Amino acid sequence: MLQVAFAGTPEFAVPTLRAIAGSTHRLVGVLTQPDRPAGRGRTLTASPIKQLALELGLPVAQPPSLKSESERAVLAGWAPDVLVVVAYGLILPSAALAIPRLGAINVHASLLPRWRGAAPVQRAILAGDTQTGITIMQMAAGLDTGPILMQRSVNLDAAQTALQLLDTLAELGAALLTQALDGVELGALHPVEQPADGATYAAKIQKREAQIDWRQSAQQIARQVRAFNPWPVAQTLWEQQQLRVWEAHACDAPSSGAPGQVLALAQGGLLIQCADSVLSLTKLQQAGRRVVSAGEFAGSRKLIGTRFG
Repeated sequence: MLQVAFAGTPEFAVPTLRAIAGSTHRLVGVLTQPDRPAGRGRTLTASPIKQLALELGLPVAQPPSLKSESERAVLAGWAPDVLVVVAYGLILPSAALAIPRLGAINVHASLLPRWRGAAPVQRAILAGDTQTGITIMQMAAGLDTGPILMQRSVNLDAAQTALQLLDTLAELGAALLTQALDGVELGALHPVEQPADGATYAAKIQKREAQIDWRQSAQQIARQVRAFNPWPVAQTLWEQQQLRVWEAHACDAPSSGAPGQVLALAQGGLLIQCADSVLSLTKLQQAGRRVVSAGEFAGSRKLIGTRFG
């Protein structure tokens, strides 16, 4: 039985913490980011990991960083055999990685070395990847550069949103991590250095990336819509106001307008001209309003011939 410390923050990390709690290994403590303002009232809110840790009766610490010895003291006090890290959101200095007897293990949502960094799921969708997966990695000082312990791949279909893919990978990561812990305990895992070829960087998503440029291809904009669901949500301008696009797909339709022009309302979608073909918008949201179907949005408006963007 390993003594396991855990570091994680968002919903993506919840299945892994729950899986460790149900395993033969013993959780000795949980690190998560400090409570943050959330919602319209900006109320201080605990992370999903803190909420689960308290539900499980686990010790919780929320240092703003782990740079100083005093901030690392709580982790050292837990005396873990291994530290499991899942989307913690804080940089772990070498001094922190050296505390667990067997080092630190990371659950990363890509097939490393592809998509090292903060947003591997969104970047995989934006790039049009047809496959992604989970990597269990021994952590090192570099950014997602440590040796690989285990990997599992999944197919990425053309309709999957970032939210749906994150849910799938969270469950896969949890299952794979518990196998990895068993392997670490038995000394049965053999770390493999990441290849130098094929490394790509998954930069953090910026809100400005969500603005749709109708001069792009319909396929690229459709990937943008999927990648930015549920955040920051792809957007365009309509009558000088922001309009969120929650669901869309490229389609075969007569194409003759200028980029951004509304061509028709057909088969439940609002058809918009892109650079090369047509995008069908099926779920939309005006500022301060609920998400509606394309038909509901169109209503009695005369949209045909007008332009978005």
